[in-house]
Amino acid sequence: MSKKIFAKTFGCQMNEYDTNRIIDTVKKIGFTKTENLDDTNCFLLNTCHIRDKAKEKVYHEIGRVKKRFRLKKKPFVIVAGCVAQAENEEMLKREPFIDLVIGPQAYHKINDKIEEYLNNQRRLDETHFDAVSKFNYLDKIKNSSKKISSFLTIQEGCDKFCHFCVVPYTRGPEYSRPFNEIVNEAKILAGNGVREITLLGQNVNAYNNENYKLSNLILEIEKIPEILRIRYTTSHPIDMSDDLIDLYGTSKKLMPLVHLPVQSGSNKILKLMNRNHNIEYYLQIYEKIIKKNPSAKFSSDFIIGYPGEEESDFNSTLDLIKKIKFINSFSFVFSPRPGTKASHLPLIDRKLSNERLTIVQKELFNFQKTMNRSLEGNVIEVLVENRVSESAKYFGRTGYMTSVIFDGKDEDVGKLVKVKINSSNQNTLFGETLEISKLRVA
Repeated sequence: MSKKIFAKTFGCQMNEYDTNRIIDTVKKIGFTKTENLDDTNCFLLNTCHIRDKAKEKVYHEIGRVKKRFRLKKKPFVIVAGCVAQAENEEMLKREPFIDLVIGPQAYHKINDKIEEYLNNQRRLDETHFDAVSKFNYLDKIKNSSKKISSFLTIQEGCDKFCHFCVVPYTRGPEYSRPFNEIVNEAKILAGNGVREITLLGQNVNAYNNENYKLSNLILEIEKIPEILRIRYTTSHPIDMSDDLIDLYGTSKKLMPLVHLPVQSGSNKILKLMNRNHNIEYYLQIYEKIIKKNPSAKFSSDFIIGYPGEEESDFNSTLDLIKKIKFINSFSFVFSPRPGTKASHLPLIDRKLSNERLTIVQKELFNFQKTMNRSLEGNVIEVLVENRVSESAKYFGRTGYMTSVIFDGKDEDVGKLVKVKINSSNQNTLFGETLEISKLRVA
């Protein structure tokens, strides 16, 4: 009997990376990936616990699968990721359709657990923390990603214990992968056709393995000729060391978009969040990077309506946004995560929080639109990722992660090309390669 696995991923880039590595792993026991849910005999749902109602979204998705398979044999159902880690026993009790619950630090055991279930039909919970064994195992399995832009996990877990965040409880303490393992995986990805690598970690700039830091990794990966661009996410202000900041003035491949979550513009709220930095410190980082590279831009994360946020705190956040002119940022109303300190705090009025979020997002979107409009009529460099399906258009991104849709040709895929920007909207630039533009003018 053929063994096919269908995977669906919620949440962050690390979950996308993890899903791809799980698919690489189960190939060892005969599974192949399918995009057809009705054709699968193994359904994998990789979950995220960051956003609101994450647990209920999982049960909704499982219910959808149950409905699809109500008249035929059910697939082997695996729930992985952070919701699985946080809700393991409750999940197995509440939903009999789930066969295996597996946490983020146990993916190296997934083949054994699948075979154990298939042999004895006993539902399983595997949610022990074991990052070292996980990465030692995955290092022996080739990363098969062939996307032009690909993720590469270098660090997992977090020791910061921000009061709103569930990551230390679902991903465990900080662990940095061995330097050589990461470089070797980057070389494999380059050989697969990957041209842009985003280094991932829950606290990526805390990377430290045998005195190698994130800056050392970037400089080493930069030596791989096929790799054209390097990014990293998500970072913490406390770990923005000077050696990393210096790279914004010297590196040829580190992109000029700095994603540095600040969460609030108020020192009072930052203290309540246990962020361990203040706005003055954050602005120092900003000024240092801009001094190294005046073309650098910042993106960030903002939590609006955190318990205790008053009008003055909210205005401080708006002031920070106007000062730095963030682009490509994320903003959300606070929602309590079970098990965190903030989950016990009294919420502020939801309507007021939503009103504040609308104001923040309008400000953020205006900066994005203004930047995009400023590029109209200019020629910019774009890394071409793919042809847009059923279209003669192509898709790529700028160094600032802005999407670009343009007229090009198949041989552009995987290359850095010059694109003339003709128009834009809030999220996307539209244009044509300089070569095509010149032909039309001629």
